[in-house]
Amino acid sequence: MTDLTLIHTADVHVATFEALAGSAKLHHIVRPDWLERAQNGIDDTLREEVTAEIRQVTGPALCTCTTLGELAETAGATRLDWPMMQVAAQIGGPVLLAYCLDSTRAASTALLERAFAQNGQTAEIRSLPLTGLWPHFTNGNSELFHTEIATWISTSLALVADTACVVLAQASMAGAADLVKTEIPVLASPAIAMRATLAER
Repeated sequence: MTDLTLIHTADVHVATFEALAGSAKLHHIVRPDWLERAQNGIDDTLREEVTAEIRQVTGPALCTCTTLGELAETAGATRLDWPMMQVAAQIGGPVLLAYCLDSTRAASTALLERAFAQNGQTAEIRSLPLTGLWPHFTNGNSELFHTEIATWISTSLALVADTACVVLAQASMAGAADLVKTEIPVLASPAIAMRATLAER
């Protein structure tokens, strides 16, 4: 019996989440074409495909793609980054929001603002676009991808002293969390989401 179904847009995420699953049994749906199409805007055809796939799932579903997060939530799945945003809101701001795809910026910002609003606070968000680094990930060079992310974030934090926490907007960025040179929390969504989702089973 499957405990949790995960919707991914990259094969590399399967191993990441299996490593976090413990004794839970996961089912993975991997659709890289959805992210490729969504980067140009989510049209009706893509919306219908994603919605139909999620509504066929028996039991809880978790969408690991930030770009598709709002659509997945509407269809009944949990957004991977929602538990992380709740943790960020508990820590408080200012928050440094780092992202590698422009298509994730608006969705991540809105979700972070929502988490702060639930706590009766206004989010102070500092965006850090790392859009030039995404080809490293798509080319399979994860080590360079994570190292470059960490370098950019460390440099940014050195210039701004009062940041309360860092949010890594995409699941693919998680490997950079332990590489950032800082004592403040650097939040990555996979582990936080898995703990929260599996605790609700």
